Amino acid sequence: MARIGFIGVGNMGGPMAANLIKAGHQVNAFDLAAAATDAAAKAGAAIAPSARDAAKGAETIITMLPAGKHVRGVLIDNGLLAETPRGTLFIDCSTIDVETARAMHEAATKAGHHMLDAPVSGGTAGAAAGTLTFMCGGTDVAFKRAEPILATMGKAVIHAGGAGNGQAAKICNNLILGITMIGVSEALTLGKKLGLEAATLHAVSSKSSGSCWALNEYCPAPGPVPKAPSNRDYQPGFTAAMMLKDLKLALGAAQASDSTVPLGALAESLYALYCNAGHGARDFSGIIKMIEGRA
Repeated sequence: MARIGFIGVGNMGGPMAANLIKAGHQVNAFDLAAAATDAAAKAGAAIAPSARDAAKGAETIITMLPAGKHVRGVLIDNGLLAETPRGTLFIDCSTIDVETARAMHEAATKAGHHMLDAPVSGGTAGAAAGTLTFMCGGTDVAFKRAEPILATMGKAVIHAGGAGNGQAAKICNNLILGITMIGVSEALTLGKKLGLEAATLHAVSSKSSGSCWALNEYCPAPGPVPKAPSNRDYQPGFTAAMMLKDLKLALGAAQASDSTVPLGALAESLYALYCNAGHGARDFSGIIKMIEGRA
């Protein structure tokens, strides 16, 4: 079993670390929030007073942090890449911009390490259940080392290609998700005004050309999918603020690569309106309330 330093054990990182511990790995955890480290300790992690201490003696270091600047701060500004023994495996599970991810790969390689950018899909429920999907960017060597570790936390571990391609896959996937959730919400709202019950439209569209994950598995209208956040007053799940973050990353990547994403831009503006109205902490599927005019 591996000795793992885990930096960032909040809503996502905490249950991920707990699944590593259940699989028999030794986890040394660090987080700035006391509540996060308390929960990690209850799950069996050793708690370190700093990110540097969490990395000491670790063969693998996992980061799960809010943004690219935090990843850069831990790995470069705080000196983890420079101070860690050569050959350490770094796995960054944060969702960050592709440019920063590729810069971290370059810095890790120069320091003699292996690195994988491995953002996740599946939300807090998937993190707790160990059913996340990992989208991985990096060398074949890094992926082969990381795969058995990631498999203890997820149902799918996919090698998306070279450095930064995990982040590229994540933001493209969530671009699809953000757009389709709005489309599903519009259709359900229109159907309701035309006299269609949500369950009826769900039964029709989930078995025809309107079928998609946002409708089938995460229906934003209460009723048709019992496990969906719509049936628990849109408690997340995956927050609207996180969806807005990912859509902003997608728009930034589109600008950098000279790509056109008009529907993505519209989705970003709608989620910005929803979050600015005070709903950023609710599940992203709650945007149906704004489309209905009830947010």
